[in-house]
Amino acid sequence: MNRRTFLKAGATTTALLLSHPAWCLGEEKAKPTDEDILAQTSARIERHRKGDGGITVRNKRGKAIRGARVKVEQLRHDFRFGSNFFMFGHCGKAELEEQYRQRFEALLNYCTLGFYWGGYERERGKPLYADTDPVVAWTREHGLTCKGHPLVWDHPTISPAWLPDDPKEVERLSLTRVRDIVSRYQGRIDIWDVVNEATRLVDEPAMMKFSKWATAMGPVRYVADHLRVARAANPQATLLVNDYRTDSAYYKILDRLRDKGKPLFDAVGIQSHMHKGIWSLQKVWDTCDTFSKLGRPLHFTESTIVSGPRLGPGDNWGETNAEGEAEQAERTVGLYTALFAHPAVQAVTWWDLSDLSAWKGAAAGWLRRDMSPKPVYDELMGLIKGKWWTKTETTTDSHGQAKLRAFYGHYRITAQTQDGQPVVKEVHWEQGKKNHFELTI
Repeated sequence: MNRRTFLKAGATTTALLLSHPAWCLGEEKAKPTDEDILAQTSARIERHRKGDGGITVRNKRGKAIRGARVKVEQLRHDFRFGSNFFMFGHCGKAELEEQYRQRFEALLNYCTLGFYWGGYERERGKPLYADTDPVVAWTREHGLTCKGHPLVWDHPTISPAWLPDDPKEVERLSLTRVRDIVSRYQGRIDIWDVVNEATRLVDEPAMMKFSKWATAMGPVRYVADHLRVARAANPQATLLVNDYRTDSAYYKILDRLRDKGKPLFDAVGIQSHMHKGIWSLQKVWDTCDTFSKLGRPLHFTESTIVSGPRLGPGDNWGETNAEGEAEQAERTVGLYTALFAHPAVQAVTWWDLSDLSAWKGAAAGWLRRDMSPKPVYDELMGLIKGKWWTKTETTTDSHGQAKLRAFYGHYRITAQTQDGQPVVKEVHWEQGKKNHFELTI
Protein backbone atom coordinates (compact mmCIF):
# COMPACT_ATOMS: atom_id res chain seq x y z
CA MET A 1 0.00 0.00 0.00
CA ASN A 2 1.52 3.37 -0.96
CA ARG A 3 1.22 6.54 1.08
CA ARG A 4 -1.71 7.96 -0.88
CA THR A 5 -3.71 4.73 -0.63
CA PHE A 6 -2.99 4.42 3.09
CA LEU A 7 -4.13 7.96 3.82
CA LYS A 8 -7.27 7.58 1.71
CA ALA A 9 -8.18 4.23 3.27
CA GLY A 10 -7.57 5.54 6.75
CA ALA A 11 -9.38 8.85 6.39
CA THR A 12 -12.65 7.66 7.91
CA THR A 13 -10.93 5.97 10.83
CA THR A 14 -8.57 8.87 11.45
CA ALA A 15 -11.47 11.34 11.57
CA LEU A 16 -12.91 9.42 14.50
CA LEU A 17 -9.65 9.44 16.46
CA LEU A 18 -8.31 12.14 18.73
CA SER A 19 -5.39 14.12 17.39
CA HIS A 20 -3.19 13.09 20.35
CA PRO A 21 -2.82 9.78 22.19
CA ALA A 22 -4.47 9.08 25.52
CA TRP A 23 -1.23 9.38 27.50
CA CYS A 24 -0.85 12.94 26.19
CA LEU A 25 -4.30 13.90 27.44
CA GLY A 26 -4.38 11.95 30.67
CA GLU A 27 -7.31 9.84 29.48
CA GLU A 28 -8.02 6.24 30.38
CA LYS A 29 -10.31 3.82 28.66
CA ALA A 30 -11.01 0.13 28.77
CA LYS A 31 -8.55 -1.82 26.64
CA PRO A 32 -9.18 -5.13 24.88
CA THR A 33 -7.55 -8.20 26.36
CA ASP A 34 -5.17 -10.40 24.37
CA GLU A 35 -8.04 -12.85 23.91
CA ASP A 36 -10.29 -10.08 22.60
CA ILE A 37 -7.65 -9.00 20.09
CA LEU A 38 -7.04 -12.52 18.78
CA ALA A 39 -10.77 -13.20 18.56
CA GLN A 40 -11.18 -10.30 16.15
CA THR A 41 -8.13 -10.88 13.96
CA SER A 42 -9.77 -13.13 11.36
CA ALA A 43 -12.48 -10.58 10.61
CA ARG A 44 -9.98 -7.72 10.57
CA ILE A 45 -7.61 -9.56 8.24
CA GLU A 46 -10.50 -10.33 5.91
CA ARG A 47 -11.50 -6.66 5.91
CA HIS A 48 -8.10 -4.98 5.70
CA ARG A 49 -5.85 -7.40 3.82
CA LYS A 50 -8.17 -8.71 1.09
CA GLY A 51 -10.26 -7.18 -1.66
CA ASP A 52 -12.88 -8.17 -4.21
CA GLY A 53 -12.12 -8.28 -7.89
CA GLY A 54 -12.70 -10.22 -11.05
CA ILE A 55 -11.29 -11.68 -14.22
CA THR A 56 -12.93 -11.56 -17.64
CA VAL A 57 -11.93 -13.99 -20.37
CA ARG A 58 -12.71 -13.13 -24.02
CA ASN A 59 -11.86 -14.49 -27.43
CA LYS A 60 -9.98 -12.45 -30.02
CA ARG A 61 -13.26 -11.04 -31.35
CA GLY A 62 -14.04 -9.64 -27.89
CA LYS A 63 -16.78 -12.15 -27.08
CA ALA A 64 -16.99 -13.37 -23.50
CA ILE A 65 -16.07 -17.01 -23.01
CA ARG A 66 -18.22 -19.07 -20.68
CA GLY A 67 -16.73 -22.02 -18.80
CA ALA A 68 -13.08 -21.01 -19.21
CA ARG A 69 -10.85 -22.39 -16.48
CA VAL A 70 -9.13 -19.68 -14.46
CA LYS A 71 -6.23 -20.38 -12.10
CA VAL A 72 -5.12 -17.64 -9.69
CA GLU A 73 -1.72 -18.02 -8.01
CA GLN A 74 -0.29 -15.48 -5.57
CA LEU A 75 3.37 -14.63 -6.14
CA ARG A 76 4.07 -12.01 -3.45
CA HIS A 77 2.30 -10.21 -0.63
CA ASP A 78 1.97 -6.43 -0.66
CA PHE A 79 2.43 -6.62 3.12
CA ARG A 80 6.15 -6.76 3.86
CA PHE A 81 7.32 -9.77 5.85
CA GLY A 82 11.04 -9.45 6.40
CA SER A 83 14.23 -9.90 8.38
CA ASN A 84 17.63 -8.29 8.40
CA PHE A 85 19.85 -9.91 5.79
CA PHE A 86 23.17 -9.35 7.55
CA MET A 87 24.30 -12.98 7.23
CA PHE A 88 24.30 -12.89 3.42
CA GLY A 89 27.77 -14.02 2.42
CA HIS A 90 28.85 -14.52 6.05
CA CYS A 91 27.51 -17.95 7.03
CA GLY A 92 30.97 -19.51 6.94
CA LYS A 93 30.13 -22.73 5.11
CA ALA A 94 28.65 -23.07 1.63
CA GLU A 95 25.86 -25.40 2.76
CA LEU A 96 24.83 -23.02 5.54
CA GLU A 97 24.86 -20.09 3.13
CA GLU A 98 22.70 -21.96 0.65
CA GLN A 99 20.14 -22.93 3.31
CA TYR A 100 20.08 -19.42 4.76
CA ARG A 101 19.30 -17.84 1.40
CA GLN A 102 16.81 -20.53 0.38
CA ARG A 103 14.83 -20.35 3.61
CA PHE A 104 14.88 -16.56 3.60
CA GLU A 105 13.51 -16.36 0.06
CA ALA A 106 10.96 -19.14 0.60
CA LEU A 107 9.21 -17.30 3.44
CA LEU A 108 10.00 -13.58 3.22
CA ASN A 109 9.71 -10.78 0.69
CA TYR A 110 11.59 -7.98 2.45
CA CYS A 111 15.13 -7.59 3.76
CA THR A 112 17.08 -5.01 5.74
CA LEU A 113 20.66 -4.21 4.73
CA GLY A 114 23.18 -2.58 7.07
CA PHE A 115 24.61 0.91 6.55
CA TYR A 116 26.10 1.55 10.01
CA TRP A 117 28.41 4.49 9.43
CA GLY A 118 31.46 3.44 11.47
CA GLY A 119 31.63 -0.02 9.91
CA TYR A 120 30.46 1.01 6.46
CA GLU A 121 33.03 3.79 6.06
CA ARG A 122 36.01 2.73 8.14
CA GLU A 123 38.20 5.06 6.10
CA ARG A 124 36.91 8.52 5.34
CA GLY A 125 35.61 8.75 1.79
CA LYS A 126 35.68 4.97 1.20
CA PRO A 127 32.19 3.53 1.81
CA LEU A 128 31.81 -0.20 1.26
CA TYR A 129 29.54 -0.04 -1.77
CA ALA A 130 31.32 -3.10 -3.18
CA ASP A 131 29.94 -5.14 -0.27
CA THR A 132 26.37 -3.90 -0.73
CA ASP A 133 26.06 -4.11 -4.51
CA PRO A 134 26.16 -7.95 -4.78
CA VAL A 135 23.52 -8.32 -2.05
CA VAL A 136 21.23 -5.84 -3.79
CA ALA A 137 21.71 -7.63 -7.11
CA TRP A 138 20.82 -11.00 -5.54
CA THR A 139 17.71 -9.66 -3.82
CA ARG A 140 16.43 -8.03 -7.00
CA GLU A 141 16.97 -11.27 -8.91
CA HIS A 142 14.94 -13.15 -6.29
CA GLY A 143 12.10 -10.66 -5.90
CA LEU A 144 13.00 -9.27 -2.46
CA THR A 145 12.47 -5.62 -1.55
CA CYS A 146 15.40 -3.97 0.27
CA LYS A 147 15.49 -1.41 3.04
CA GLY A 148 18.64 0.41 4.18
CA HIS A 149 19.31 0.72 7.92
CA PRO A 150 20.34 3.09 9.45
CA LEU A 151 21.72 6.16 7.72
CA VAL A 152 22.00 8.25 10.87
CA TRP A 153 22.40 6.96 14.42
CA ASP A 154 23.78 8.58 17.53
CA HIS A 155 25.47 5.53 19.03
CA PRO A 156 29.11 5.09 20.14
CA THR A 157 29.52 1.71 18.44
CA ILE A 158 28.82 3.09 14.96
CA SER A 159 30.23 6.63 15.10
CA PRO A 160 33.35 6.83 12.88
CA ALA A 161 36.57 7.32 14.82
CA TRP A 162 37.84 9.70 12.14
CA LEU A 163 35.14 12.36 12.59
CA PRO A 164 36.65 15.85 12.87
CA ASP A 165 36.33 18.17 15.86
CA ASP A 166 34.48 20.89 13.95
CA PRO A 167 30.68 20.44 14.50
CA LYS A 168 29.90 22.14 11.19
CA GLU A 169 32.08 19.64 9.35
CA VAL A 170 30.39 16.75 11.20
CA GLU A 171 27.04 18.12 10.03
CA ARG A 172 28.23 18.44 6.45
CA LEU A 173 29.63 14.91 6.43
CA SER A 174 26.46 13.38 7.88
CA LEU A 175 24.10 15.16 5.47
CA THR A 176 26.37 14.39 2.52
CA ARG A 177 26.48 10.70 3.45
CA VAL A 178 22.67 10.53 3.44
CA ARG A 179 22.45 12.31 0.09
CA ASP A 180 25.12 10.15 -1.56
CA ILE A 181 23.81 6.77 -0.40
CA VAL A 182 20.13 7.44 -1.06
CA SER A 183 20.78 8.85 -4.53
CA ARG A 184 23.25 6.07 -5.42
CA TYR A 185 20.76 3.30 -4.67
CA GLN A 186 17.66 5.00 -6.08
CA GLY A 187 15.55 2.38 -7.84
CA ARG A 188 17.33 -0.44 -6.02
CA ILE A 189 16.82 0.55 -2.38
CA ASP A 190 13.86 2.89 -1.99
CA ILE A 191 13.05 2.37 1.69
CA TRP A 192 15.30 3.85 4.39
CA ASP A 193 15.56 4.06 8.14
CA VAL A 194 16.89 7.59 7.85
CA VAL A 195 17.35 8.42 11.54
CA ASN A 196 17.58 5.76 14.24
CA GLU A 197 16.76 6.36 17.92
CA ALA A 198 16.59 10.14 18.07
CA THR A 199 15.32 9.81 21.63
CA ARG A 200 18.90 8.89 22.60
CA LEU A 201 19.70 12.61 22.40
CA VAL A 202 17.45 13.01 25.44
CA ASP A 203 18.27 9.71 27.18
CA GLU A 204 22.05 9.56 26.86
CA PRO A 205 24.81 12.08 27.72
CA ALA A 206 26.50 13.66 24.70
CA MET A 207 30.00 12.14 24.87
CA MET A 208 31.04 11.75 21.21
CA LYS A 209 31.71 14.34 18.55
CA PHE A 210 28.65 13.23 16.63
CA SER A 211 26.30 13.21 19.61
CA LYS A 212 27.54 16.57 20.89
CA TRP A 213 26.72 18.14 17.54
CA ALA A 214 23.35 16.38 17.33
CA THR A 215 22.41 17.30 20.89
CA ALA A 216 23.23 20.94 20.24
CA MET A 217 20.86 20.88 17.25
CA GLY A 218 18.04 19.22 19.18
CA PRO A 219 16.27 16.03 18.08
CA VAL A 220 13.63 17.64 15.88
CA ARG A 221 15.96 19.70 13.70
CA TYR A 222 18.51 16.87 13.70
CA VAL A 223 15.96 14.44 12.28
CA ALA A 224 14.22 16.94 10.00
CA ASP A 225 17.40 18.06 8.24
CA HIS A 226 18.36 14.47 7.36
CA LEU A 227 14.84 13.65 6.18
CA ARG A 228 14.84 16.68 3.86
CA VAL A 229 18.19 15.68 2.36
CA ALA A 230 16.99 12.09 1.82
CA ARG A 231 13.78 13.35 0.21
CA ALA A 232 15.71 15.56 -2.20
CA ALA A 233 18.01 12.65 -3.08
CA ASN A 234 15.09 10.34 -3.92
CA PRO A 235 11.63 11.97 -3.94
CA GLN A 236 9.95 8.57 -4.42
CA ALA A 237 11.63 6.88 -1.46
CA THR A 238 9.81 5.71 1.66
CA LEU A 239 11.53 7.42 4.58
CA LEU A 240 11.30 6.17 8.16
CA VAL A 241 12.21 7.44 11.58
CA ASN A 242 12.94 4.46 13.84
CA ASP A 243 13.07 4.11 17.64
CA TYR A 244 13.00 1.67 20.55
CA ARG A 245 10.79 3.92 22.66
CA THR A 246 7.03 3.71 22.22
CA ASP A 247 6.03 6.42 24.67
CA SER A 248 5.42 10.15 24.55
CA ALA A 249 9.10 11.03 24.03
CA TYR A 250 9.12 9.42 20.58
CA TYR A 251 5.59 10.47 19.69
CA LYS A 252 6.30 14.13 20.44
CA ILE A 253 9.39 14.16 18.23
CA LEU A 254 7.44 12.62 15.36
CA ASP A 255 4.52 14.98 15.86
CA ARG A 256 6.82 17.98 15.42
CA LEU A 257 8.44 16.67 12.24
CA ARG A 258 6.10 18.55 9.93
CA ASP A 259 6.23 20.94 7.01
CA LYS A 260 3.03 22.98 6.67
CA GLY A 261 1.28 20.38 8.80
CA LYS A 262 2.40 17.40 6.71
CA PRO A 263 4.76 14.83 8.29
CA LEU A 264 8.25 14.81 6.83
CA PHE A 265 8.45 11.02 7.15
CA ASP A 266 6.48 8.35 5.28
CA ALA A 267 6.28 5.62 7.92
CA VAL A 268 6.83 5.19 11.65
CA GLY A 269 9.51 2.68 12.61
CA ILE A 270 8.78 0.78 15.83
CA GLN A 271 11.33 -1.53 17.42
CA SER A 272 9.97 -4.44 19.45
CA HIS A 273 12.94 -6.36 20.82
CA MET A 274 11.59 -8.65 23.54
CA HIS A 275 14.74 -9.97 25.20
CA LYS A 276 13.54 -8.64 28.55
CA GLY A 277 9.99 -9.93 28.25
CA ILE A 278 7.38 -10.68 25.62
CA TRP A 279 4.93 -7.88 24.92
CA SER A 280 1.28 -8.53 25.55
CA LEU A 281 -0.94 -8.20 22.49
CA GLN A 282 -2.69 -5.44 24.40
CA LYS A 283 0.57 -3.46 24.39
CA VAL A 284 1.12 -4.25 20.70
CA TRP A 285 -2.38 -3.11 19.76
CA ASP A 286 -2.24 0.00 21.93
CA THR A 287 1.10 0.97 20.36
CA CYS A 288 -0.38 0.57 16.88
CA ASP A 289 -3.48 2.59 17.76
CA THR A 290 -1.41 5.36 19.34
CA PHE A 291 1.16 5.87 16.59
CA SER A 292 -1.36 5.45 13.77
CA LYS A 293 -2.82 8.79 14.90
CA LEU A 294 0.17 10.47 13.26
CA GLY A 295 -1.42 9.64 9.90
CA ARG A 296 1.39 7.46 8.61
CA PRO A 297 1.66 3.66 8.27
CA LEU A 298 3.64 1.67 10.81
CA HIS A 299 6.64 -0.61 10.25
CA PHE A 300 7.68 -2.95 13.05
CA THR A 301 11.34 -2.73 12.15
CA GLU A 302 13.16 -4.92 14.67
CA SER A 303 11.23 -7.69 16.42
CA THR A 304 12.61 -10.50 18.58
CA ILE A 305 11.29 -13.27 20.79
CA VAL A 306 14.02 -15.50 22.20
CA SER A 307 13.88 -19.32 22.32
CA GLY A 308 16.77 -19.82 24.74
CA PRO A 309 17.22 -18.96 28.43
CA ARG A 310 19.05 -16.01 29.92
CA LEU A 311 21.90 -17.52 31.95
CA GLY A 312 22.92 -14.45 33.90
CA PRO A 313 23.13 -10.66 33.84
CA GLY A 314 23.90 -8.80 30.65
CA ASP A 315 24.00 -10.56 27.29
CA ASN A 316 24.54 -14.03 28.71
CA TRP A 317 22.25 -16.30 26.73
CA GLY A 318 21.86 -20.05 26.47
CA GLU A 319 21.23 -22.12 23.37
CA THR A 320 17.78 -22.64 21.96
CA ASN A 321 15.76 -25.44 23.60
CA ALA A 322 12.49 -27.26 22.98
CA GLU A 323 10.52 -25.42 25.66
CA GLY A 324 11.74 -22.03 24.47
CA GLU A 325 11.04 -22.87 20.84
CA ALA A 326 7.46 -23.86 21.66
CA GLU A 327 6.83 -20.57 23.45
CA GLN A 328 8.58 -18.60 20.72
CA ALA A 329 6.36 -20.18 18.07
CA GLU A 330 3.13 -19.56 19.98
CA ARG A 331 3.89 -15.96 20.91
CA THR A 332 5.32 -15.03 17.50
CA VAL A 333 2.25 -16.38 15.73
CA GLY A 334 0.10 -14.26 18.04
CA LEU A 335 2.24 -11.18 17.40
CA TYR A 336 2.19 -11.56 13.62
CA THR A 337 -1.53 -12.31 13.55
CA ALA A 338 -2.27 -9.14 15.52
CA LEU A 339 0.03 -6.99 13.40
CA PHE A 340 -1.35 -8.38 10.13
CA ALA A 341 -4.84 -7.61 11.43
CA HIS A 342 -4.11 -3.97 12.30
CA PRO A 343 -4.84 -1.70 9.32
CA ALA A 344 -2.02 0.75 10.11
CA VAL A 345 0.78 -1.83 9.89
CA GLN A 346 2.57 -2.29 6.55
CA ALA A 347 5.68 -4.27 7.47
CA VAL A 348 7.23 -6.53 10.11
CA THR A 349 10.97 -7.28 10.23
CA TRP A 350 12.46 -10.02 12.44
CA TRP A 351 15.90 -9.62 14.08
CA ASP A 352 17.57 -12.12 13.11
CA LEU A 353 16.48 -15.01 10.88
CA SER A 354 19.15 -17.40 12.25
CA ASP A 355 20.73 -17.91 15.67
CA LEU A 356 24.09 -17.87 13.91
CA SER A 357 25.58 -14.45 14.82
CA ALA A 358 22.22 -13.21 16.13
CA TRP A 359 22.12 -9.89 17.98
CA LYS A 360 23.29 -10.09 21.61
CA GLY A 361 24.11 -13.76 21.04
CA ALA A 362 20.53 -14.64 21.92
CA ALA A 363 18.63 -17.49 20.25
CA ALA A 364 16.06 -15.21 18.63
CA GLY A 365 16.21 -16.70 15.13
CA TRP A 366 13.60 -18.72 13.32
CA LEU A 367 16.48 -20.97 12.22
CA ARG A 368 18.99 -22.68 14.47
CA ARG A 369 22.72 -22.22 14.03
CA ASP A 370 22.79 -25.12 11.56
CA MET A 371 19.97 -23.40 9.59
CA SER A 372 17.42 -26.05 10.47
CA PRO A 373 13.99 -24.47 10.97
CA LYS A 374 12.52 -24.02 14.44
CA PRO A 375 8.78 -24.56 14.94
CA VAL A 376 8.20 -20.81 14.53
CA TYR A 377 9.48 -20.94 10.95
CA ASP A 378 7.07 -23.71 10.00
CA GLU A 379 4.18 -22.02 11.80
CA LEU A 380 4.75 -18.75 9.98
CA MET A 381 5.13 -20.55 6.67
CA GLY A 382 1.67 -21.97 7.29
CA LEU A 383 0.34 -18.44 7.77
CA ILE A 384 2.25 -16.28 5.28
CA LYS A 385 2.26 -18.80 2.44
CA GLY A 386 -0.81 -20.77 3.56
CA LYS A 387 -3.69 -19.24 5.48
CA TRP A 388 -2.84 -15.71 4.26
CA TRP A 389 -2.12 -16.77 0.68
CA THR A 390 -4.53 -16.89 -2.27
CA LYS A 391 -4.35 -19.84 -4.64
CA THR A 392 -7.54 -20.97 -6.30
CA GLU A 393 -9.15 -22.25 -9.48
CA THR A 394 -12.57 -21.36 -10.85
CA THR A 395 -14.54 -21.08 -14.10
CA THR A 396 -16.07 -18.11 -15.87
CA ASP A 397 -19.83 -17.50 -15.87
CA SER A 398 -22.10 -16.63 -18.80
CA HIS A 399 -20.54 -13.16 -18.93
CA GLY A 400 -17.08 -14.61 -19.15
CA GLN A 401 -16.32 -13.45 -15.64
CA ALA A 402 -14.82 -15.08 -12.56
CA LYS A 403 -15.27 -13.15 -9.33
CA LEU A 404 -13.13 -13.70 -6.25
CA ARG A 405 -11.67 -12.14 -3.13
CA ALA A 406 -7.90 -12.22 -2.73
CA PHE A 407 -5.08 -11.01 -0.51
CA TYR A 408 -3.42 -7.87 -1.80
CA GLY A 409 -0.30 -8.70 -3.75
CA HIS A 410 1.11 -9.85 -7.08
CA TYR A 411 -0.46 -12.74 -8.98
CA ARG A 412 -0.13 -15.02 -11.96
CA ILE A 413 -3.48 -15.64 -13.67
CA THR A 414 -3.88 -18.47 -16.16
CA ALA A 415 -6.99 -18.82 -18.35
CA GLN A 416 -7.72 -21.78 -20.62
CA THR A 417 -10.60 -23.32 -22.55
CA GLN A 418 -10.94 -27.10 -22.90
CA ASP A 419 -9.45 -27.09 -26.39
CA GLY A 420 -7.29 -23.96 -26.26
CA GLN A 421 -3.81 -22.92 -25.26
CA PRO A 422 -3.43 -21.33 -21.82
CA VAL A 423 -3.01 -17.56 -21.57
CA VAL A 424 -0.97 -16.19 -18.66
CA LYS A 425 -0.98 -12.69 -17.22
CA GLU A 426 0.72 -11.26 -14.14
CA VAL A 427 -1.26 -8.63 -12.25
CA HIS A 428 -1.19 -6.56 -9.08
CA TRP A 429 -4.21 -7.05 -6.77
CA GLU A 430 -3.97 -3.69 -5.04
CA GLN A 431 -5.81 -2.06 -2.17
CA GLY A 432 -8.00 0.83 -3.27
CA LYS A 433 -8.18 -0.40 -6.89
CA LYS A 434 -11.00 -2.13 -8.81
CA ASN A 435 -8.80 -5.16 -9.54
CA HIS A 436 -10.59 -6.26 -12.66
CA PHE A 437 -8.40 -7.88 -15.31
CA GLU A 438 -9.05 -9.18 -18.81
CA LEU A 439 -7.41 -12.07 -20.63
CA THR A 440 -7.84 -12.79 -24.33
CA ILE A 441 -7.69 -16.32 -25.66
